[in-house]
Amino acid sequence: MNAQNAPIHIRLWHRNFWLMVMANLLLSASVTMLIPTLPQRMLYVDGLSISETAVVMGIFAVGLFLPGGMCSYLVQRYRRNMVCVWAVLALAVTIVVPYYWRPMPFVALLLLRLVQGGAFGLAQMVLASTLIIDTCQSFQRTEANHSATWFARFALAIGPMSGIIVYQQFGYGLVALMALGCLAATVVLILTVHFPFRVPEDYIHLWSLDRFFLPQGAVLFLNLCLVTVGIGLLLSLPFDAQFYGTMMIGFFLALLAQTFVFRDADLKSEVVSGLLLMAVAVLVLMFSPQSPLCSPLLALGMGLVGSRFLLFFIKLSRHCQRGTSQSTFFLAWESGLAIGVGLGYFFFETDRDGLLLTALLLVVVALLLYTAFVHRWFVIHKNR
Repeated sequence: MNAQNAPIHIRLWHRNFWLMVMANLLLSASVTMLIPTLPQRMLYVDGLSISETAVVMGIFAVGLFLPGGMCSYLVQRYRRNMVCVWAVLALAVTIVVPYYWRPMPFVALLLLRLVQGGAFGLAQMVLASTLIIDTCQSFQRTEANHSATWFARFALAIGPMSGIIVYQQFGYGLVALMALGCLAATVVLILTVHFPFRVPEDYIHLWSLDRFFLPQGAVLFLNLCLVTVGIGLLLSLPFDAQFYGTMMIGFFLALLAQTFVFRDADLKSEVVSGLLLMAVAVLVLMFSPQSPLCSPLLALGMGLVGSRFLLFFIKLSRHCQRGTSQSTFFLAWESGLAIGVGLGYFFFETDRDGLLLTALLLVVVALLLYTAFVHRWFVIHKNR
């Protein structure tokens, strides 16, 4: 099936599904609001150097991968909703500890950020790859994956925007409390939905790639990482709340474009258009940094590329690997962002032009790689 869009099922949007996608939004927002605010706390409260701050921000990407191999074991051995709840509570602990421990030494922040990445990775993988699709019927699951990921994508605008506004008015302490409030609401929403206990398989492996990483999607993973590292570089720049607020315009435009512009378009057109829009956004930042067009163009490109790559991962998966494909997409997206933010602080803290040029090169390389190799490779290897 080479259709650009999954069919829409009105019956998918029932109470339980709404609760789960809202939990996904709040969970993602609790972490994304730390992207512009946590470095300020580390630099001006904890007294870390710019390189130490960069390492702490970047190591979040490593943490994302740490619990993934045990994800399948945990959701089969224990109640899957409770695995997600305990991961969210662990994430809450990593956010509240710096609130009471000031200043925190570098090593403590490093370990805490590593655990934070692990807790977020486990919570997100269980929520997106298991709980959300458990609330819908099998023929609705592609749309469910697509819709749930859009809620997390909007969190990339809502989280930093609200974090910056609160940080400027009240400081990092209230940002941490706001993140805790989001996580508390996430727990309540998850516990509101009943998930029946499933008898585990006879032989459960403690570590496996199931619900963690899709080996046949490695080429897509690397291509998407090039894109998200470039985005992460941009997110290390000191944007204001308006920048992130106008990103939501771009995300809404991407939703409309998918419905009306790319419905019957050539299969590769969405990714190519999205990457070109992102490249234009970086060029606007380079030559007209005050232009209001930059963030909507960037978000429009991100929305198109992210949605198409997610569907590509799903189409590469075999039977019962849908959750694994979702987790692989999540890891490529989130780890690339974290790595990009870390690299932005480490290498380009005083070199805005160099950062923008590097981000532009990454997007261009991703575009060339996709058009010259990845798209044809996907068409040959897809299973759906």
